[in-house]
Amino acid sequence: MGKVFFITGAGRGLGADIARRALAAGHQVVATGRRPEKVIEALGGEQDNLLATTLDITDTATARDAVQAGVDRFGRIDVLVNNAANFYAGFFEELSEQQVRAQIETNLFGPMNVTRAVLPVMRARRSGHVITLSSLAGAVGVDFCVAYSAAKFGVEGFMEVLHHDVEPLGIHTTIVEPGFFRTELLVEASTTYADGSIDDYAERTAATKKQWEAMNGHQPGDPAKLADALLKVTGLDQPPQRFIAGDDCLAAVEAKANQLLDQVEASRELGADLAYTDAT
Repeated sequence: MGKVFFITGAGRGLGADIARRALAAGHQVVATGRRPEKVIEALGGEQDNLLATTLDITDTATARDAVQAGVDRFGRIDVLVNNAANFYAGFFEELSEQQVRAQIETNLFGPMNVTRAVLPVMRARRSGHVITLSSLAGAVGVDFCVAYSAAKFGVEGFMEVLHHDVEPLGIHTTIVEPGFFRTELLVEASTTYADGSIDDYAERTAATKKQWEAMNGHQPGDPAKLADALLKVTGLDQPPQRFIAGDDCLAAVEAKANQLLDQVEASRELGADLAYTDAT
């Protein structure tokens, strides 16, 4: 039996790949974006199993409306894929407060807004699967990604705790940590560079920006293969709480895990035996 997918950011990039694969597999798809006509175009035109609807993930009202439209059309939502995101790149001091807030508004509060709108539908059926795209930069601090990592580390915490909230209600959660995939995250429409310019960072900023721009279109990962893998995850009876995708991310997360274990051991002498001692 096919499932009903609700996918954010489905008009291009990985979101469109996931939507195409879900439709090809016989699922029904609520594909969302700021411009539904672009979503329909990206997915090959109108289809019986496709509903393209407007969604700005930073707007709670449009999130509720999009979810309701999906339920009205297909009767339920089985899988939420929080995919929509953007990227503010730069060193912390060069990013404005407004840019950092905008990054967190989209990449952390955005998935929260959509998840909040979807959960009542899933709770009513005691069934569902919430998938949220994090990043390698959500598991490992990445140079020039301070705002992006702050938001994605927040996503990781949100989803880890959400698992405890909703697992007793029959709802699964999965954090997806992709490495560098050839999506559209680095295109001009998705990437914004720091407003400020500080002499102490200027040389590194210029070099790093050049590297990011050169990487666009040459990332090692294939988003179509990632979309296929995600569909397999949604078909599991017990999907993983965390799915690490791509050889680069697997290596980076493994190194981070080992680093954390080393830090535990390094902290043991000073960090242990700190329990309160009753003086009486």
